[in-house]
Amino acid sequence: MRLSFLCPLIPVFIVLTLGACASAPKKEPEKPVEVLYNEAADALDKKDYVEATRLFDEVERQHPYSKWATKAQQMAAFSSYQDGRYDEAIVALDRFIELHPGNEGIDYAWYLKALCYYDQIGDVRRDQEVTRQALDALTALTSRFPDSQYARDANLKKDLVLDHLAGQEMAIGRYYQKQGAVNAALNRFRSVVTDYQTTAQVPEALHRLVEIYLSLGLKDEATRVAAVLGYNYPGSKWYQDTYALMDPAQRARLADGSSWVDRTIKSLLRPDSGPARTP
Repeated sequence: MRLSFLCPLIPVFIVLTLGACASAPKKEPEKPVEVLYNEAADALDKKDYVEATRLFDEVERQHPYSKWATKAQQMAAFSSYQDGRYDEAIVALDRFIELHPGNEGIDYAWYLKALCYYDQIGDVRRDQEVTRQALDALTALTSRFPDSQYARDANLKKDLVLDHLAGQEMAIGRYYQKQGAVNAALNRFRSVVTDYQTTAQVPEALHRLVEIYLSLGLKDEATRVAAVLGYNYPGSKWYQDTYALMDPAQRARLADGSSWVDRTIKSLLRPDSGPARTP
């Protein structure tokens, strides 16, 4: 009975096996490396990025020791990047960087990896993990290859990434401030001043600090921050708004030309920085 039970299953197993074999992808026939690489390049020109990636991978598979194989690795990553398959491109680029650290195109590999993250940066209100990854990748490029032809653009993009991260801190800080969670808001605005000093978000962050200190009754601290804002950003809209919040005594101190307070941004970052005292 055991044999009669098993026998009907055998043809089914064979059919399934044959079906699996029939659906297996066909390997690219062996071709001269120049022909195969040119086919991949043609697919790339036609914006058939999936096919281009496949053919560049075939160059490496069929001719792993040729001079074209290394270039094909990088071009396969570029094809994936062009197609918006960023994760696939990053994996390919990490492999290229690991295998060819001394390649003449290694700086471009780092740059392209940074672009894979950079192009995914979205709304400041969303999670910014990919933004931080973009910053890390751009920083790696500029620190490793400061003289690279891609370094200047990477530095410009770093500034935009930092401003983006600062913008997220500001958005969260404004939300906390609106909800009355002044301590949480204070920490966010101070973070902008501390960690993103070169961004365009700093003047507003200083203004928001003044608002919070005034709401807490810390008039000396508010005046001190206002002095820093006025000294560093005298023509800013945020300084005008801050000045409007000051009472006559505070405005008189702001107009005082003497150095009654350290007006640098760094003065706000000292652990012992407390309310300013009248000299």
